[in-house]
Amino acid sequence: MFRCEGFATDSADKPLSRTTFERRDVGERDVKIDILFCGVCHSDLHQARNEWQNTIYPCLPGHEIVGRVSEVGSAVTKFKVGDLAGVGCMVGSCQNCPNCADGLEQYCDNGFVGTYNGIEKETGKVTMGGYSDAIVVDEGFTLRIPENLELAAVAPLLCAGITTYSPLRRWNVQPGQKVGIVGLGGLGHMGVKLAHAMGAHVVLFTTSPKKADDAKRLGADEVIVSTDPKQMEAHATSFDFILDCVAADHDVNAYLNLLKRDGTMCQVGAPEKPLSVAAFSVIWKRRSFAGSLIGGIAETQEMLDFCAEHNITSDIEMIDIKDIEAAYARMLKSDVKYRFVIDMATLKKAA
Repeated sequence: MFRCEGFATDSADKPLSRTTFERRDVGERDVKIDILFCGVCHSDLHQARNEWQNTIYPCLPGHEIVGRVSEVGSAVTKFKVGDLAGVGCMVGSCQNCPNCADGLEQYCDNGFVGTYNGIEKETGKVTMGGYSDAIVVDEGFTLRIPENLELAAVAPLLCAGITTYSPLRRWNVQPGQKVGIVGLGGLGHMGVKLAHAMGAHVVLFTTSPKKADDAKRLGADEVIVSTDPKQMEAHATSFDFILDCVAADHDVNAYLNLLKRDGTMCQVGAPEKPLSVAAFSVIWKRRSFAGSLIGGIAETQEMLDFCAEHNITSDIEMIDIKDIEAAYARMLKSDVKYRFVIDMATLKKAA
């Protein structure tokens, strides 16, 4: 074992603060990464505050990790010391079930091992995430980071990027299609960028007219104010695919009714309360209402390579790690464009 530093909490009602903890030594298939940047996901806040009622304390969040390889095990073949590398939401899975065999580790029948708040197979201890100075990960769950992209802005691709890329690929978004993105937040802004790069005619749905200019800057061809019935009605039965990135309670039927026959709406935002789907919203045009969860390791690497080809990164605001609680407070107010990223160099001077 070796000692690491990071920011963690040991209960739902305490703020994150500096801590020291131990990670396992590098095994023969392991890669050690010195963390340079870590994105801040809303899941980090949910988990730290035990809002999903499953947090294992101490909780050290962070699953949008980029850095440089500082050590590799004797059997590692994909990485060498000095390489850029990343870690997303998973650090392990059973590798035996049909989903793992298909490269869909996120749907592992036995549950994937989360980068934090999971149980590490190698040690039986709780996994600690990227709000720290280093991490040790099996090379099979380590990702190659493109050299041509701004490193800090790559970090959110490992969650927000793959969460939106995977359904766009699964439902074969392509040139000539009309694609809707619901919500312009951390997920939605990536959905707009990726769908635009795939050649689709991209329409952003928002409740705020003030977001129109920014949406078009990001790649939207049109912006619909979803609270305006006339704007919504003008687009009835015209969409091939809609990606819903909203994590608050909202009427999904209003969007389902905009799909063509056999169109699909995919939910990636995770509202706290169940969503109500009217039967005729899907029956009438043989529409589908689906969901999607991140992506497997191979697809995540595909997403990173696609982003490198199209020069896509997340729009970020860099923060010091000592300001993580302030960032959480701003995140609750949607006061960020569009993703916070922690400069882990600030860990050394954090109180």
